[in-house]
Amino acid sequence: MQTRQLGRTDRQVSVIGLGCWQLGADWGEVSEQDGLEVLNAAVDSGVTFLDTADVYGDGRSERLIGTFLRDRPNADLTVATKMGRRADPHVSEAFTLDAMRSWLDRSRRNLGVDTIDLVQLHCPPTPVFSDDRVFDGLDQLVDDKVVAAYGVSVETVEEALTAIARPNVASVQIILNAFRRKPLERVLPAAAEAGVGIIARVPLASGLLSGTYDETTTFAENDHRSYNRNGEAFDVGETFSGVPYEVGVRAAQEVATQTPAGATTAQLALRWIVDQPGVSTVIPGARNAAQAASNAAAADLEPLDEATLTALREIYDRDIRASVHDRW
Repeated sequence: MQTRQLGRTDRQVSVIGLGCWQLGADWGEVSEQDGLEVLNAAVDSGVTFLDTADVYGDGRSERLIGTFLRDRPNADLTVATKMGRRADPHVSEAFTLDAMRSWLDRSRRNLGVDTIDLVQLHCPPTPVFSDDRVFDGLDQLVDDKVVAAYGVSVETVEEALTAIARPNVASVQIILNAFRRKPLERVLPAAAEAGVGIIARVPLASGLLSGTYDETTTFAENDHRSYNRNGEAFDVGETFSGVPYEVGVRAAQEVATQTPAGATTAQLALRWIVDQPGVSTVIPGARNAAQAASNAAAADLEPLDEATLTALREIYDRDIRASVHDRW
């Protein structure tokens, strides 16, 4: 597994990581045993970067990772969590040093660690990105060794650019995939110039880019792909990357025709992201061990050739751009 430096940290991380939202909630039922099998399969396949959040299953995802870390203390992982969505109300004034310290103390207990490798503001209200008070507090938490480094998770390009300009932001997590290409224009170049890491989330567009869904596919009621299609619970861009489902299914079928021999369409989609200059790591989720191992194997594919890149760009421009490009 290839590794890259994670932005303004001293850590090398695998180019394919593991997103751990599904280990907590919002993707249907994933048992504790299945969750631990996913973690073991990913790490056995060379994954060294795990991404979670304090609200995934109200801490369940963090606690499962904590159990895994106790079971495999020599795994040499970088574990990133996120904070801020527990704020009620979810307003910029809630991001005080005391609140952040409280959220992180809970995450440290869940993970069973003294110092969190990387904490990310979890898609906070936009004014937070311009609030010196918040980032002064984060600097203090680094000084206190509550966290080793901090970054941000963002919804929009403009939020990412504001964060990249901050001197101590180590990384930016942003939706980036073959159906969400806007970050290629300004965010990735700005991050590379500043030495800020890019963590690419929703890399398979909530599974659309696996090429296995059709118009008749259904999802469990407690799966965000059922209950958040129109942004009822959180930003609609987090579900199918904001692409209308039927549009995405048709476009994904076109993407599938570009899949290299011996690979899966999901691996093609992950390799496309790995090939983008400035990306530190990509964090697909997995509901079972086989998915985790298959995702990790995308790192073994050869870089995509120019004909494939052109075809993917044309699919985006023809079928997807109008739905998403100017929204985030």
